Amino acid sequence: MQQSPGLHGTGSEITGLKTRYGALRQAAGLPGADPGMLLEAALAELDAAVAALTTAGATGADRGDGGTDASGASHAERRLLHAVFQQAPVPLFLLGGDGTVRRVNAAAGDLLGSGPGYATGKAFTAFIDLPSRPAAATHFAAAARKGETRQFRCALLTAAGAAEHVLAVHPVSTQGSAAHLVVAVTGAGAEPAGRRAAKPRAGQRAEPTLEVVQAMTRRLDLVMAATRLLLENITYSEPVALQRYARLLARELAAWVIVDVEDGQRLRRQHVSGPEDQRSEKLAHAVAAVDPVAGSGPYQVHESGSTLLIAHAEDTGALGDGPDGIPLLMLLGATSVLSVPLSDGEHAYGVLTLARWAGHPHFEIADVGLVEELGEQLALAIRVDRLFRYRVEIADALQTSLLPRQVRQIPGTEIAAAHVAATVAAEAGGDFYDVYPSRDGWGVAIGDVCGTGPDTAAVTAAARHAIRALAHLDPDPTAVLRGVNDIMLTEDFGGRFVTADAGHLSWRDGRLHLSLASAGHPGPVLLRPDGRTQVLSGGGLPLGIFPDAEPATQEVDLAAGDLLFLYTDGLTSACGPDQVQFEERLTDELAALAGEPAAVLVSRMRDVVLELCRGELRDHVSMLALRVGEPA
Repeated sequence: MQQSPGLHGTGSEITGLKTRYGALRQAAGLPGADPGMLLEAALAELDAAVAALTTAGATGADRGDGGTDASGASHAERRLLHAVFQQAPVPLFLLGGDGTVRRVNAAAGDLLGSGPGYATGKAFTAFIDLPSRPAAATHFAAAARKGETRQFRCALLTAAGAAEHVLAVHPVSTQGSAAHLVVAVTGAGAEPAGRRAAKPRAGQRAEPTLEVVQAMTRRLDLVMAATRLLLENITYSEPVALQRYARLLARELAAWVIVDVEDGQRLRRQHVSGPEDQRSEKLAHAVAAVDPVAGSGPYQVHESGSTLLIAHAEDTGALGDGPDGIPLLMLLGATSVLSVPLSDGEHAYGVLTLARWAGHPHFEIADVGLVEELGEQLALAIRVDRLFRYRVEIADALQTSLLPRQVRQIPGTEIAAAHVAATVAAEAGGDFYDVYPSRDGWGVAIGDVCGTGPDTAAVTAAARHAIRALAHLDPDPTAVLRGVNDIMLTEDFGGRFVTADAGHLSWRDGRLHLSLASAGHPGPVLLRPDGRTQVLSGGGLPLGIFPDAEPATQEVDLAAGDLLFLYTDGLTSACGPDQVQFEERLTDELAALAGEPAAVLVSRMRDVVLELCRGELRDHVSMLALRVGEPA
């Protein structure tokens, strides 16, 4: 059965009623909503419901044949009416039956801060603040339905931001055409036409005003502040950089800032910043918990690589929905959106989105260049951070491969070791240490290669394994270091040299005898159980420089309870803000740890040096502690 026109019209009216009812319920929960306006709108919807129910049983409705067009009106009269509309001192909008803007006069264009053609084709509600939109839609529907003028107050999104105005809505219709609405902006907030700033005539060059110069200066200051913030990111932490950057933009641009970063094949929400108050902080956490979905503005920007500017957001779902199904734009109270890709020209890392609430001017074309530049800066920072982290991972992997996974234990002793990587370097260091069996006893070695980088890692590996191999042939540490020197002079290691301590340990009459050879390396510290310390002789010449380099030697007997502490120069050269090096505190710190197990001593020495330099360690540190027990 074919539905009658009357029933079809009633169905459309009920559908519109449901849509406006749902919008009113959502608007009632938003901050800034006007209870009086919402109540008045609800009563109007009640009238609409009664009217729809009354006509629900009708089988048809009278419809005119369209009559004759106003062809009798003269061309001069139409030109006069057009001039009256365009030059009226009151802002006027002509809306179609669906609420779309058909025409805008000059005063209305000035009110919005754009040309009359900008608003044409957009829903008029896009120029109304979010909490007022549902009530305004209700008034428009009631005016069209009842054929009467309605007047109400709401917040319009003008060139200067949201401002309270009184809207007078009047339905007009002509024979043969659907009803239209004329919206006049009156009351408080409407600026008289005579006070509008004069625009330059065609061909006339506008002189820069003080406001323009100030705006350019603020933009330049923002770019410089953002650049400085990224350059000062000495920790190369991507999450920290994103957080600081977003907070800076939110404060300087008076907008919500949303940063989405690509993770695998999808976008992940990394950070959200807005106004600095407790409520906004909770709201930011809620928005940050929702990743961008396919079809949302940020998702489209990331896929297309193109900027998205929505000066007046008609679709409240432009950013997707929040945790409770309420559109994010409504949660944020935002009416203008600018979203740019995070790209360095080669790779796309994500999307930077700014959403501005109604209390500030909407985004314009002039804002696009600035935000795109800020987005490119952030993308470059992300690239540098990831490159740095990649190199750190390689350096850590190389350093780990150069050090024994587990320190070998010598019977009758307790041995512990630690390596602390430099916190302000991204290259593999040249530190190494080792404990290994040798003929008639055991060997210990610690050393450092002068230089950094992958080539240094190769020299480090060569020196460590050469010491271990040579010790199997001759246990004398002096002979071992001479052999390493010959190998380094034979090979081309790019001018790098090695400092090292090598020792041979063997039990003799209940004591552990140490034969120590040093090639330009700091001498170990012997710590007695009662806290007395003795710095053993270092000296000698580094390996890989002179053919006749002769290591310095020393013989020492270690009793039960004695502890031998070997280290690299990264420990003694560590310093704090006062530039006092740890070398001056080394023996005092060790003396305070007399009697402690080797593992405890190494751990506490690590904590002390990191505390001294406040976490900014400029050179790698390696430590090896051997505590003598009873003979095996």
